[in-house]
This record gives sequence, structure tokens and C-alpha cells, in this order.
Amino acid sequence: MNFFFKTTYIIFFLFFGCGKNSEPFQKEEVKSNLIESNLSNSKNNSRSIEDRKEDLMKAYGMVSTLKDDSFKINKLREISIEYYTLKEYEKYKQLNNKALILSKKLADSIGLAKSYGNLGIYYRKNDQLDSAYKNFYEADKIYLSLDESGYRDPIEYAFDHGTVLIDLAKLSRKVKDYSESEDLTIRAIKKFELSGEEKYLPLSYTNLGILAKYLGRYDAAVSYHLKVIDLAKDTNKENLYAVSGYINIGTVYKSLKQYDKAKEFYNKGLSFEAYLAKNPKLKTRLLDNLAYVNFLSNDKEENILKLFLEALKIREEINDISGIATNSLHLAEYFQKTGNDSLSKSFAERAKNASSEVNNNVELLQSLQLLSEVSPSEEGLQYAQNYIKLNDSLIKEERAFQNKFARIKFETDQKVEEIAEISRENEILVIAILGLSLLFLLGYVIFRQQQSNKELLFEQKQQESNQEIYRLLLNQQLKLEEGRKLEQHRMSEELHDGVLGRLFGVRLSLDGINQRANDGFTESRNKYIEELKSIEKEIRLISHDLGTDTLSPDVAYVDVVESLVSDLCAVHKMDFEFTNDENIDWELIDDQKKVNLFRIIQESLQNIFKHAEAKTVKINFNYVDGNINLTILDDGKGFKSEKVKRGIGLKNITSRVRQMNGVVDFVSTINSGTKVSVGIPI
Repeated sequence: MNFFFKTTYIIFFLFFGCGKNSEPFQKEEVKSNLIESNLSNSKNNSRSIEDRKEDLMKAYGMVSTLKDDSFKINKLREISIEYYTLKEYEKYKQLNNKALILSKKLADSIGLAKSYGNLGIYYRKNDQLDSAYKNFYEADKIYLSLDESGYRDPIEYAFDHGTVLIDLAKLSRKVKDYSESEDLTIRAIKKFELSGEEKYLPLSYTNLGILAKYLGRYDAAVSYHLKVIDLAKDTNKENLYAVSGYINIGTVYKSLKQYDKAKEFYNKGLSFEAYLAKNPKLKTRLLDNLAYVNFLSNDKEENILKLFLEALKIREEINDISGIATNSLHLAEYFQKTGNDSLSKSFAERAKNASSEVNNNVELLQSLQLLSEVSPSEEGLQYAQNYIKLNDSLIKEERAFQNKFARIKFETDQKVEEIAEISRENEILVIAILGLSLLFLLGYVIFRQQQSNKELLFEQKQQESNQEIYRLLLNQQLKLEEGRKLEQHRMSEELHDGVLGRLFGVRLSLDGINQRANDGFTESRNKYIEELKSIEKEIRLISHDLGTDTLSPDVAYVDVVESLVSDLCAVHKMDFEFTNDENIDWELIDDQKKVNLFRIIQESLQNIFKHAEAKTVKINFNYVDGNINLTILDDGKGFKSEKVKRGIGLKNITSRVRQMNGVVDFVSTINSGTKVSVGIPI
């Protein structure tokens, strides 16, 4: 079925698409180049954050004008990733939601899966684990369906599928579903190997090593971490994975209580002195762990306290709160064993506070347990109760998340099965309809062939006549519309170039007379000169109004409005401020509403110019709770709003707002200016 529709589309494109004018394609190419240029600028780290955000806004504005296709989806996603880099996480979410909606509209499976994956990253960043899991799992199901269908080359999306799987694996590990996490990680490794991109393979094997340790398979854990070190060789992260690998291997041997082996690998990590000098956090992990295994092994020769304190000092200097929690916990254990309960309690308190700050519940539990042992009896009992309460809460939370994940999987799988069943039923229905249509068509052809040649010729001529009449009517309508626009344009030019020019000449003549004559009528002539200036302004405004009857689709709406305000204020020598809320997507706003808002601004400015004697006008578009709010504020002489006699201008504004199901408010007081507030629903 899909093959049939795809073939039909290709044939249609070849016959009808290639014959079209190439101008639209050239416009798309120009837009594409501008988008790429702005995106490239936004990635330049040497530029300010605000400038980079401005470039992203320009890129998004251009992308919004593109036709709905996979290229537009990819650019929305690419812009979103740059917003994520700049920590604009809500913008990142907003653009990926748009990409998701567009992918659904175009039935773009890969676009849909990538959008779900990116949204999963957003929710993971915000610690919304169930929402993150749901989006990652939706993406996984789409990729699996592509694997089963065979319509796309698996290599094309293997890497993206792998990243989704490793994210699912880390979430499962976080809720202690270690077997599920291991299965997902193995699937991710296969996808990365298929894609040929191996940069996430060390991360995947690191996760396998951690999981193997949790599952008690210590030999496998060591093997996985050694493989990580081998995979990272000759890459830009060779030192990072080597040091991290030695730490992880040392931790495995520490769990096995093979302390000499643990020391060996911690010392191997410490041998990377140049690298650790630039990465003090890793260095403190090695020092702290080395001191801890020395302490656990009862090694009297090593200066255990010195190593602990050295690590703690560095962690305090770099404000490593998580490291401070671990370090303090180890020092508390050390002082407890040496019989100094006072210092032990002090460091345990510090470990408790630090682990609470970074939400490290494992170390928080350990610090509470230690405090219950080194504190006085009543205080120790309170810590013990807190330990039990927190432990029970964490167990319930982990089970709740496991249940949520299981329910998400069940509901998603059920939905996929329902969609597949509906799809099968639709295929059967389409085949039946096509079969009946073919039979009907065959009968109709036979019937038509039995008709006389004369009747056939008559009907053909009649059809040609109807088509000719229709074409003539269309041409007539187009010519009428063209004539109307030409006449309107002619009137605008006639007013501007003819009448306005003559008035200007008369005014200049009167000015010349005033300069030469001193006959006592100078004041009267000045009055008429001012009246002529006023008439000139009115004619300019009428000419401008005639020249902007419609809003061009090729110009951004905000630019049209700003141009109107700028032109009118320039004529009346008035300062203005214009602001627009970037959250308003004008591309999605109904054209009639945009025209009405344009006319409201135009009418309000006319009232200000005629009556307000203002020096400055401020115009602002704002987006609040699904409404567009327009505010027009001047610093003119104002009026008593409760006594104002509403003229045709204010009535027109009120009428336009009602057409849009909106609300309008006029607020003014004497010598305090006037404020027009308009609110319309999107």
C-alpha cells in the first residue's frame, strides 16, 4: 500500500512539479542560506549570549516561513539544541513540541522519534523521571516499528535510537531496575556499532560495568571497565575514560574487600598528574577513595587523615558539594573508629547537609545512620527514626517509579497494538473500496462506450464551452480586482503627488509673501499656512491608508506594524517606542485579526495626532494566558474618560475588538495622557 502511494506521488511530482516556475525554489534556497548563516553565528562561542540568542530568533523567524516538510522539522530541532546549549530550556521544549506536531502532521516517523527523544531530555533535566521515560519509550517504539517495517535503512537512525536506549537504561538504573537497564544498554551498544559512530560506546560499557557490580558480577564489571579504557584509546577523551575506569575498577575491588588491588588502580589513576591538574574533581575522587581503602584495610603506614583532608580542601575550593558530602562521610567514619565521636558527629552533620543539598539519598541515609550511632541516646534515636522514615520513603518512591515505568510500557504497547489493528482494518477497507471502485469504473466505461459518437462529441463541446465561460468569468474577476487596486493606487499617487504638491506650492508662496510683506495680514496668513500644513498631513495619512489596504504575506507582520508607526510618527514629528513579545507566533494568528489590530493602531494614532498634543507614544504587544494584549499609551493632555463623547474613531475600535471576541478599555485623565488596552483571544 505504502509503495503504491509513494509511486503515485513521485509520478505526480515528475509531471507537475518540474514544469513550475523555479522562482519559489530560489526563494527557499535564499531562506535556507540565511537560516544556516544565523545558526552558524549562534554557535560562535566568542560572541555574547544575547547576540547568539538574537541570531537564533532570526533563524526561527525564517524557519517559520518555510513550507511544512522534513527540512523545517530538522531546522526547528537544530535551533532547539542551540537553545539547550544556552540553557534556554523552555524554548528548547517549545520548539521540540512544534517539531513533534509537524512530524505527526507529515507522518514523519524519524522526525517524530527524534522529537520524543529531545523532549525526554528536557524532562530528565527537570527530574520529571516518568515524563522523561514516557517520551524516550515512545521514541524507542517508533524506531522498533521502523526496524520491523524495513522501509528505511536501519543505519540511517541507528545512532539516534542508541542514544534513546542508553537514556532509558540510565533511568532504569536510577530506579534500581538493573536487569532492564542492562538489557537496554546491550541494545544501545548494538545500535552504536551498527551506526559506525562509537563515541557513546565507552559510556555504554561504563554503565554495563556499574550494573554488573550492582548485580554481584564483579569479574564482568572489571572486564567492562577495562574495555572502556581500551575503546577510548586515541580519542579526545582517552584520559577521562582511563582515569574514570581506574576509579570504577578500584571501587569494584573495594566492594570485594581486595584493598591492595583497589589501591593499585587508584594509584594508576593518580599517575595522570598533568590531566588531573586540570580536572581537580577527578583527583579528589582518587585521593578520597585511596584514603578510604587505606582506612578500611587498617593500614597504619599510610597517612590516611592527610589524604582525606587534602581531598576535602580541594573540594571546598571548587565548591564540589557532592564530593564534600562523600568526603565528610568518610571522615566521620574515620573519627568514629578512632574514638573521637565529637568530630565524627560534626563531619556526619556536614555530610547530611551536603547530601541533602545535592539530593544524594544514598549518602543521606548513611550519614543519618552514622549520626544515630555517635549522637547521645535521645538525639541518636531521633536520627534512627529519620533514617527509617527516609529509607521507607525511598523504597516506596523507587517502587512507584518502577510501577509508573511498567504502566507507561503497557499503555504504549497497547496503543501501538490498537494502531496496528486499526491500520490492518483500514488496509482491508481501502482494498475493498478500491475493488468496488474498479468494478464501478469498468461498468461505467462499458456504458459510455455504448453511447453514440454524436452524444459524446456534443458533451465534449458543451464541457469546453463551460470551461471557456468559467475562464472568462475568472479573467473578468481578476481584471476587476486588478483595476480596483490600480485605481486605489492611482488615487494614492494623485493625492500624494498632485494635490499634496499643489498645496505645498501654495504654502511656499504664502511663506514667501510673509517674508516680503509687512501689511498687517501676516498673522492671518500664518493661520492659513498652518491650516494648509494640517491639510497636507491629512492627505498624507489618506494616501498612506490607501497604499496599505492589505498586509503583504512576504513581509513579517511586526515589521509592517513598526513601519506604520514609524512613518506616521515621522510625519507628526513625534517620538515612539514599539515592543513585541517574542512568545507571539504571528504566523499562526488569523489574518483578519492581524488586519483589525493594524487598523486599531492606525485609528488610535490618528486620534493622538488630532487631539492629544502628545510628545511620545508607546505601543506594546504582549502574550498572556492565550491572549494577545495590545497597549497604546501617550503622554498627551488626556480627557475625562467618564464624560468623553465617543466619536467614530473610538466606535470603530470598539467594533473591531468585538468582531474578534475581545475586550477594550479606554483610560484617561486630564494632563496624564491616555491608555488604550485591547485584549483578544488567539
